[in-house]
Amino acid sequence: MFIFFFFFFKQKTAYEMLRSLVGSEMCIRDRYQRRVRGTDCRSMLRTQLATRFRPNLVRSFAASADQLDLIVIGGGPGGYVAAIKAGQLGMKVACVEKRGTLGGTCLNVGCIPSKALLNASHMYHDAEHNFKSKGINVEGLSVDWGVMQQSKDKAVTGLTQGIEGLFKKNKVEYVKGHARISGTNQVVVDLLDGGSQTLEAKNIMIASGSEPSSLPGIEIDEKKIVSSTGALSLSEVPEALTVVGGGVIGLEMGSVYARLGTKVTVVEFLDRIVPTADLEIGKTFMRALKKQGMKFKLSTAVQSINEGANGKMVATVKDVKKDKESTIESDIVLISTGRRPNTDDVGLEAVGIETDKIGRVVVDDHFKTNVGSIFAIGDAIAGPMLAHKAEEEGIACVEMLAGLGGHVNYDAIPGVVYTHPEVADCGKTEEQLKDEGIKYKVGKFPFMANSRARTNDDAEGMVKILADAETDRVLGIHIIGPNAGELIAEGVLGMEYGCSSEDIGRTCHAHPTLSEAFKEAAMAVYDKPIHF
Repeated sequence: MFIFFFFFFKQKTAYEMLRSLVGSEMCIRDRYQRRVRGTDCRSMLRTQLATRFRPNLVRSFAASADQLDLIVIGGGPGGYVAAIKAGQLGMKVACVEKRGTLGGTCLNVGCIPSKALLNASHMYHDAEHNFKSKGINVEGLSVDWGVMQQSKDKAVTGLTQGIEGLFKKNKVEYVKGHARISGTNQVVVDLLDGGSQTLEAKNIMIASGSEPSSLPGIEIDEKKIVSSTGALSLSEVPEALTVVGGGVIGLEMGSVYARLGTKVTVVEFLDRIVPTADLEIGKTFMRALKKQGMKFKLSTAVQSINEGANGKMVATVKDVKKDKESTIESDIVLISTGRRPNTDDVGLEAVGIETDKIGRVVVDDHFKTNVGSIFAIGDAIAGPMLAHKAEEEGIACVEMLAGLGGHVNYDAIPGVVYTHPEVADCGKTEEQLKDEGIKYKVGKFPFMANSRARTNDDAEGMVKILADAETDRVLGIHIIGPNAGELIAEGVLGMEYGCSSEDIGRTCHAHPTLSEAFKEAAMAVYDKPIHF
């Protein structure tokens, strides 16, 4: 084996070797032009070699039986995935989680339970409003909120237990407790069962996630004034709900309750909802939600929230354009004004780890902090607070620690709003391209012209693709419509490999499918769609 590697390295440059292993010069060259964290030709080569010849390679990590290779602080999507990948690469790894269950905010009180309620409430809304037109008559339709909550909890429990099983399979030590860094290679854990435990490792990874933020002077009690956590487990479906913040979390939870009959009012300080979305998509989205009964107060600031004599919550708000105050009365107020990194109590000050002005850990292109043995990923660092972004960073960071070539392409990370219609995007918006002075072409295709969407009587929305005016390279993809969260994956894959709109448009898509709308939007960029 040694002779083979010596000969292989002797005869070829790193670029030539990588080309022979990967098989595409264009693919390689394109990867170097993209905005990625921590990859180069040689690191990619190491990844390919390790993958190709891993069965015959034996790695040695831990210096002693007691010392770990890696301690991961946090068992959320970034942390638990990183721990599993470390175990798969032969590292001796421990993951510390203070919640007592794995999966972090996403699995326990975020992504998963909210999707369970979104799915259940959509089924109810569909039965109430659409079944009759399909010849399905339902009498005595009603909501059993308790059973809906049980269904949600069952999904959460099953998935958290599944992660514990994966830990055992990959020999990851699971430590339940609150971890604090006490040295450059040391962590002290306040165990949930009492007492403490000191862990030592070559490297430490901070994957402590984030927590809901509030507004000055407004205290979240998770009863009348709730965060997304409280909104998932209300004792009953409220008659009226005020949502403060027109971002993803507020609109998803507002959508759940609006479908179940709650009067929902969304208060947003900016002049648009989902401010990171493409402007055209955002406007289309708000029109769709309005048709579902949700009300919006844009360019409006919350001044105070108090409980009235009748037990209702009264939010005093101010139209910042008209300088006019008004009040909104509701049973519950949901504060969904964003999240903040959960880095206050993980021991950063003990070793002098640098943070930015909002508490995010500062890292380099290899996720390394200013302390050489400590790394950070996910919501604890800069970037979109998304579970899948944290997962990618966790894997990339561990691969780098193992001497492999992990990377994250931040231009190809999708975002999804799981309402109905769904909203999904990846890459640049039209507004961003204009601001950056990039010449581009636009292709759009409405679901109303898609046979599958029309057949399903679910044809609201469109696919919108932005491509470079000269090279035709896809720069941004924006979808509002049925299954947008699934459809975006094709676009993300294409953007990851630098595809053109013509690459997509000349790829055969099955008929009849929603994905044909994606193909025709691409055709609209470089030529003309067939069905619109």
